[in-house]
Amino acid sequence: MKTVTIRLTMMTDHVKNFVSLVNRYPYDMDLRSGRYVVDAKSILGIFSIDLSKPILMSIYSDDCDDLLKALEPYIVKDEAEQS
Repeated sequence: MKTVTIRLTMMTDHVKNFVSLVNRYPYDMDLRSGRYVVDAKSILGIFSIDLSKPILMSIYSDDCDDLLKALEPYIVKDEAEQS
């Protein structure tokens, strides 16, 4: 399992593009915001969580480098960059 921190905005197109991207891959993925966990491939699930903060994404595969490369625009690189 791989875990990364991502940032999504409330903009519909941003979330729609993210869901379209992750649906191209066969891996199971979850997004965790606080105590809530939703399927990363569910647009309705994503809009039900708090998108104002970074979100923890769990990918249930150890061989998902292709997905991680595609997710680079969404991945939070370093908390120091957020300040």
